[in-house]
Amino acid sequence: MDGISYTVAVRALCEFTAKAGDLDLRFTPAPTAQEGIAGHAVVTSRRGDDYEREVSLSGAFGALRVRGRADGYDPRQNQLEEIKTFRGDLAKMPANHRHLHWAQLKIYGHLLCQTRGLEQLRLALVYFDIGSQKETLLQEDMDAAALRVFWEEQCGRFLAWAGQEMAHRALRDEQLKAMRFPHGEFRPGQRQLAEAMYRSSARGCALLAQAPTGIGKSVGSLFPLLKASAEHGLDKVFFLAAKTSGRRMALDAAASITRSAPLLPLRTLELAARNTACEHPDKACHGESCPLAAGFYDRLPAARAAAVHETMLERATVREIALAHGVCPYYLQTELVRWADVVVGDYNYYFDISAMLYSLTQLNGWKVAVLADEAHNMVSRARKMYSAELDHASLRLLRKTAPEALKKPLDKVHRQWLALEKEQDETYQGYPALPEKFMGALQAASNAIGDYMAEHPAWFDADVLEFYFLGLHFTRLAESFGEHSLFDISKGEGGRAGSVLCIRNIVPAPFLKPRFEAAHACALFSATLSPWNYFSDTLGMPDNTAWIDVESPFDAEQLVVRVAGHISTRYQHRERSLAPIARLIGEQYASQPGNYLAFFSSFDYMDKAADLFCAEYPQVPVWRQPRRMDEVEREAFLARFREDGRGIGFAVLGGSFGEGIDLPGARLIGAFIATLGLPQINPVNEQIRQRMDAIFGAGYDYTYLYPGLQKVVQAAGRVIRTTSDRGTVHLIDDRFARPEVRRLLPAWWQIA
Repeated sequence: MDGISYTVAVRALCEFTAKAGDLDLRFTPAPTAQEGIAGHAVVTSRRGDDYEREVSLSGAFGALRVRGRADGYDPRQNQLEEIKTFRGDLAKMPANHRHLHWAQLKIYGHLLCQTRGLEQLRLALVYFDIGSQKETLLQEDMDAAALRVFWEEQCGRFLAWAGQEMAHRALRDEQLKAMRFPHGEFRPGQRQLAEAMYRSSARGCALLAQAPTGIGKSVGSLFPLLKASAEHGLDKVFFLAAKTSGRRMALDAAASITRSAPLLPLRTLELAARNTACEHPDKACHGESCPLAAGFYDRLPAARAAAVHETMLERATVREIALAHGVCPYYLQTELVRWADVVVGDYNYYFDISAMLYSLTQLNGWKVAVLADEAHNMVSRARKMYSAELDHASLRLLRKTAPEALKKPLDKVHRQWLALEKEQDETYQGYPALPEKFMGALQAASNAIGDYMAEHPAWFDADVLEFYFLGLHFTRLAESFGEHSLFDISKGEGGRAGSVLCIRNIVPAPFLKPRFEAAHACALFSATLSPWNYFSDTLGMPDNTAWIDVESPFDAEQLVVRVAGHISTRYQHRERSLAPIARLIGEQYASQPGNYLAFFSSFDYMDKAADLFCAEYPQVPVWRQPRRMDEVEREAFLARFREDGRGIGFAVLGGSFGEGIDLPGARLIGAFIATLGLPQINPVNEQIRQRMDAIFGAGYDYTYLYPGLQKVVQAAGRVIRTTSDRGTVHLIDDRFARPEVRRLLPAWWQIA
């Protein structure tokens, strides 16, 4: 271990060594990041000209290197300051919160004394109330010797753990360098994908990889980046996916890699959503309410020590460890992110506005690689992350049940909302700017709810809290409102009271770009990432992003693709299309009985087609996708596709069965796709088209054509899963014959 050092941020060091007592989230809400930055600026602007801001400090203790930035130093008073912004009654801050703040300040104090040769120093915790703009100053004079003792105590406590982690990292990297591909040989196309992934890490760039379904993209992506972890000094690999099926495949890939290298101490952590990981959803997150929050930080070290001896930290394993040590499974998993090598989770953990993995990467200075599977979903998912809605009907109800102290600020929001509705003649209307008076009222109401929560920590009202968090999200997005987003109002129809206000993100690029830049390497991969410029433009990919179209392992003879050019599935032609579609399905089934999927653009269209088909071909088994489907119903639908089975499964394109399902061999021998998958033409999409046209000059393609054809190719990709599969796909619409549409279909297809 000689010559090896372990670097840790001051905040991370203190969170490890100085946190004690209960998990307690009652002293909330914290100011937003924007408010925190503004609060720091206000405090430092009040200081003298010689006041030093953001003082970089670092020091070593044995093999441990500690670094960070102190908020400010006043040389005239010899005072080092740690600035904390807050809302509400400072007296209600839990003692362990303040203990942590003092610990951070003392570490910075030692580093400053050491760097500048100071014999003593005044330490000042500056608590700045965002609401009143007032400072509360807590001061303590300490000499350098006392600060050094504190420093050595904290570093000594951390160093034992750091030594273990350095040993883990050394063994991990040694085994990764020697690791071989877990399946012996690469599948066709898989090696090409793996090599591109490795090169992206070697170059430190982003990658867009279009790779056919069925080649083993999960292990073909994770394996090379784990090899790169050893060669290129990566701390962690984040494997992110849009759906549960994608995350399951990532966990399976990590498990196969671990099994193939028994000496490899690779820790793979699955992140579960809070609402699924919480053991006591009826209780608040503090020690007086939840038994798993009481004494959380006192029991955390033992739980953490037990967890890091596991290689596959899947949700069930984390839960078992957490409950054995009496701690919250959700918050244990967030602690384990720091010590995991591979983290598997949803996109939002890195790309959302308050993404945990992105924040920890920034805080700890991690060198990470980010893998985004099923990346054709990234545009729509990212838009949702940076959009927000408020429903007037919910506010109307809330005003009747809210505490008396909150009714006045909520009434002001209501009045401003009524004014907006009165000014609007249309059912739907988009606006180029945010309504200032309404936003002011919403901000004031959010502040009032926040202050009330801080003053009444035991108070709980689900409806008020839901409105509060929606309002916070709305106002936070308002701070960065620009041409990438729309503000629109949808008024109620059919007697529905009120309206819905929306900040609707159109182009997530400005929000995602910093996240791509924070990663050493970032690879987005999917079977449908064409055309690449659509994803590069809308997602904000870096200028040096590489692009690869992995050669298909499938032969054109495996898949018969036919265009039903005599049928139009346009909305105005749908009734007329039903009979020829039923006939086409019936003729194909008669010529080659087996399992098929038939995709339609809506449930209404699907039901009409299925009804007619059942009437015309009653001997053919038929099953349909339910309009509202739980996991049991989903599994029952898929279970009908047996190797020895026959029949037609009717489904909606873009739904649960259009991607992310695996039905190899005779389980699925064909598909009928009775739509181009184009999004519906409506006022919202037309606003999006206009904005896309203004920014990129390709409004129709970016809004309708590209997203639609991606769904078509994904659905068709369910048919051929292995190099031995055979099947037939019918593309039902005359527009499939158009050159601009054909160009977006896989090159290996031979279309008849």
